[in-house]
Amino acid sequence: MLTSLAIIFLLGLLMGSIFNKLKLPSLMGMIFTGILLSPYAFNLLDDKILSISPDLRQLALVIILTRAGLSLDVKDLKKVGRPAVLMCFVPACFEILAVVLIAPKLLGVTVLEAAIMGAVVAAVSPAIIVPRMINLIEQKIGKENSIPQLIMAGASVDDIFVIVLFTAFTDLAKGGDMSLSSFAQIPISIIMGILVGVLMGIVLIKIFKKVHFRDSIKVIIILSVSFLLIELQNSLENVIPMSGLLAIMSMGILIKAKYEVLAERLSNKYNKLWLAAEIVLFVLVGATVNVKYAITAGIPVVIVILFALMIRMIGVFVCLIKTKLSKKERVFCMIAYTPKATVQAAIGGMPLAMGLACGNIVLTVAVLAIIITAPFGAIGIDSTYKKLLCSDNKEVTDKVAN
Repeated sequence: MLTSLAIIFLLGLLMGSIFNKLKLPSLMGMIFTGILLSPYAFNLLDDKILSISPDLRQLALVIILTRAGLSLDVKDLKKVGRPAVLMCFVPACFEILAVVLIAPKLLGVTVLEAAIMGAVVAAVSPAIIVPRMINLIEQKIGKENSIPQLIMAGASVDDIFVIVLFTAFTDLAKGGDMSLSSFAQIPISIIMGILVGVLMGIVLIKIFKKVHFRDSIKVIIILSVSFLLIELQNSLENVIPMSGLLAIMSMGILIKAKYEVLAERLSNKYNKLWLAAEIVLFVLVGATVNVKYAITAGIPVVIVILFALMIRMIGVFVCLIKTKLSKKERVFCMIAYTPKATVQAAIGGMPLAMGLACGNIVLTVAVLAIIITAPFGAIGIDSTYKKLLCSDNKEVTDKVAN
């Protein structure tokens, strides 16, 4: 296992550096590393690493969502208002509907199987979006209309919404019932996640103000609490739905709102943790990619993904109607809301594991969605933010120019 970790870090860093020099996002190099190391290619990873891969990927998500919470200002979120709420579910609904409309004709699946497929591909990747939005916040880019905050908050809740829909659709496919109570889990999960996260944030602030700890110890405490929140979500699964990831992010937001000095120091610590977590996350995401499926998928699957992506971007545009955002800013939001990776890697293989007839084709679509949209979204964000977000803001333009 230690050898596998060494290979993951060393090759991940090397390939990330090479892709950077080629003016491509480093995460593409890390994903490519995972593909090469995977059981479907050179099979260089220990089975023990692969068996705990979902936990390691979740650890990386915990780090990035905590970092997101510590960077989000509640005042900015309030200023965004309605569009932030709409971005949590409207683009995903547009994308799922697009897959339902086109997949049965092109891929020969049923409407329900197309809905499952749509739910798998509809979630955006916080692991790709959040670090980039934090970078924009730190550079004060898009600050006037709180664009990074809008995208970051929407992307975090978007995943919860889509996963609940995926669970409802797969239950129906297995012969269960899809009732209103299934959809009622979405707002309950979101509200419970926020409430629990705020409560834990209050408790931690009181502890940190009364008892002196080094910042490194505080990070360990917050990480431990975050792991317990994930476990709480699993424990309450059959009692009351709660989003552990949203609770973690809410906890960070509250610390930022009530103890800003500490939040800034902790954010710096989490930035350092992310350096290692990013490599582990994207290499292991790449290791889930079965190249054989991708090669044999054919043009119809690519058409389904691209059509759904285009409709998703229209959904983002709809969310931004009657806002103060300029045309350039709206285009940036549409581009920034496209990359997929982590959720597709996590749930793409579930229909196949459940024995559903659509399992193979859903997994194929999930794999290709990662290959197509992760680089498209990452490159799109990295190559357009200066042109689309800075032109109307002299202060930011001068800063970028310098």
